[in-house]
Amino acid sequence: MTAFITLHQPRRLIVGAGSIGEVGSLVGNAQATLVIATPITAGFVDRLQLAGKVEVFDAIPGEPDVATLEAALSVARRVKPQVVIGLGGGSVLDVAKLVAVLWDSQQTLADVAGPNRVAGRNTQLVQVATTAGTGSEAGIRSLITDPVKGAKIAVESPYMIADIAVLDPELTFSVPPAVTAATGVDAMAHCVEAFTNKRAHPMIDGFARMGFRLVGKYLARAVNDGSDTQAREAMMLASYYGGICLGPVNTAAGHAIAYPLGTRLGLPHGLANAIVFPHVLAFNQPVVREKTAEVAEALGFSANSPEAILENGQRFCTDLNIEMRLSHHGAEETDLAAYAAEAHANRRLMDNNPADMTADDILSIYKSAY
Repeated sequence: MTAFITLHQPRRLIVGAGSIGEVGSLVGNAQATLVIATPITAGFVDRLQLAGKVEVFDAIPGEPDVATLEAALSVARRVKPQVVIGLGGGSVLDVAKLVAVLWDSQQTLADVAGPNRVAGRNTQLVQVATTAGTGSEAGIRSLITDPVKGAKIAVESPYMIADIAVLDPELTFSVPPAVTAATGVDAMAHCVEAFTNKRAHPMIDGFARMGFRLVGKYLARAVNDGSDTQAREAMMLASYYGGICLGPVNTAAGHAIAYPLGTRLGLPHGLANAIVFPHVLAFNQPVVREKTAEVAEALGFSANSPEAILENGQRFCTDLNIEMRLSHHGAEETDLAAYAAEAHANRRLMDNNPADMTADDILSIYKSAY
């Protein structure tokens, strides 16, 4: 029998070119609003058309850590916002979730780490995506890097679901082709890892299929022409569908193997997942043949063997001009075994993988990608 799942989605989802302009009227007469952004996405704040006092915290790096969160919380406690708005990619949206639930709470990050430990939320949360990759605007999970342990701290709670989520393709027009490509493959990886997961569910399979099919049809268009509104909107939807997949099912070995590349090597999350994606898809193929064939067909290639999957999956990525060799991203071969041990220890994700992986299997993947 299929296991039961609980599906959380934003209370209101707005999709379409120019939809960022709806936020101001929807948050009403908030006297104080805190916008979490980056120096680049802070340039979109005026498009929100906010009334009242607006404070912007834009010191969000690509891999936010505990210090980043503490800095954002310090600003929030000074501002005392009625509304917190995440305006950016996954890192920004993840920080916004945690700020919304912690700034006026006695709980700390350590108190809420893990599933269902957040006590509540009194602040309205709006998530405005400016990339198409993580799907963080759709979900109830936030990831923050612990620099001491060099690992991700995962917080999961229905209290972190957005009141309003906005998918405005115009905000992604300026995303560079390389970032568009890598984050697009990351969105696909969310869908594919959920689709082939041990915990896969027929309802989530539907969202996953919509997501990876949109990536197969529109990602190359978005990379080749950043102002292609139809392609950009399609990729934002693919990312959103991937975000929905994360809550009830989550990812698996692909993300576990990618995480050390972000925390230890400093690779952007999307790029790390793009490098790993074909290898894990190929490794899992003998166990989930039919679903792998469905993914491959959506991406425009065949899936007769793991070797074919790896070759064609890498070609799909290199055709998007993604550099797939770890050696070209500063990796040292002597560090790969440590990465493999760390990835293998991430049982939260590895236990979801359809095919069992040893630490040596993971090391082989890193070496193949090297």
